[in-house]
This record gives sequence, C-alpha cells and structure tokens, in this order.
Amino acid sequence: MKFELDNVELYFKNKRILQGIYLKAETGYVTAVLGRNGCGKSSLLNIAFGNLKPKYMLARIDNKPLLKPLYTTKRAVYLPQYHFIPSDVTLAFVFKLYVVDWVVFIENFKAFAKYKKSNFKVLSGGERRIIETYIILKTKSEIVFLDEPFSHLSPLHIDTIKQLIKTEKKEKVIIISDHMYQHIIDASDCIYLLNNGTTKKINQLSELEDYKYLNEGTL
Repeated sequence: MKFELDNVELYFKNKRILQGIYLKAETGYVTAVLGRNGCGKSSLLNIAFGNLKPKYMLARIDNKPLLKPLYTTKRAVYLPQYHFIPSDVTLAFVFKLYVVDWVVFIENFKAFAKYKKSNFKVLSGGERRIIETYIILKTKSEIVFLDEPFSHLSPLHIDTIKQLIKTEKKEKVIIISDHMYQHIIDASDCIYLLNNGTTKKINQLSELEDYKYLNEGTL
C-alpha cells in the first residue's frame, strides 16, 4: 500500500503553518517526520489521519484520491502525544477492547504481568506510553501514525518498541514523529524534515545539519 499526502495548506488565525507539504509512506517502510518543536509535526499527522481539517489537502491511497477522513475508513490508527486510555479501566479490559493478545504482550514485557487486573492510573507515565504504543501497533490496521512513541521510555523499552515497529512495518504503513531524533533515525527507512512550514525529503543524513535541524558535527 502507498499513502500520499500532497499540497497541504494549514492556517491558524490567518497565520500559515504548513504549505506545499508532500509526504509518501509505503507498506514495508517506516516513514519519519522530523522537525523542531512547534513546527507543525503533530498537526501534519492529525491532518493525515483526518482529525484536523486544513485549508487544502489531497490524500491518496495507491494513487486513488481519499475522499473522506482516513479515520472514518477504519484503515488507520493514531497514537497521540497525550494518554488516550482512561485511567479507571483495567489493562485486561483494554486489551480485550482492542483485540490485542495479552499473552504475547507479556512475552515481550514480562514486568507488566502483575498489572493485568489493575487500572491504568497505577502505572507510571512511561508504562502507560508502552501500553498505548503497543496497542496501537498491534491493533488491526493498514496505516499507523505514531506521535512521540518514545517519550518517557527507558532505553531498554525503547529498543523493544523499535523491534516491534520493525516487525509491524512488514504488513503496515507506519508514519512516526518524535523529538528524540536519534531513535527516529534508527527506526526509520525514510525521513522528511518539516522546516519553514514545508517538507523536504532527506536523502543523506548530513542534510539534517545542512538545514540546521542538527548542529554541525552532531552525526
């Protein structure tokens, strides 16, 4: 599958935030969006998913125009920056609701076994992020949007999530954004830099320094 977002224009109170955006993502690849804080990365992911309506955009799946918000097609899922699972529900209920196998989860995250019947409010912010990221990646879908999946995670858990992303990309389109650029570079196959309201496909990592996203000598 190929998902494309083209000619996006977004304004907030007459201020242009995004313009001339192009983004292509395909099954088998992790496509990353990098950019400085406040540049519009989350807005772009929300536009692609259909949560945010821009002044103009064109979305395509396999070269066919997408005529309604992507989330209404039930072909895509989205991990927002904020916690989306209510604090007063149990992990067992959530895994059942999203039809995700708890036993398989515990094989990768053994420390969570004791929480099966616990409410989400007993988990730390990082633990909640692991659960939410895992569920979004494992839920039946064709397109996955991940906004800040590595936030508040330990290095060990980051590596496990990276491996999960690598496995899931074989069957899904995955678009990811995070301020932790080292992990994004490591986990992605294709990178777009969002700079001055528009996207630039990065063909060489050194371009991230050329465009002043990273300081010279960082890589």
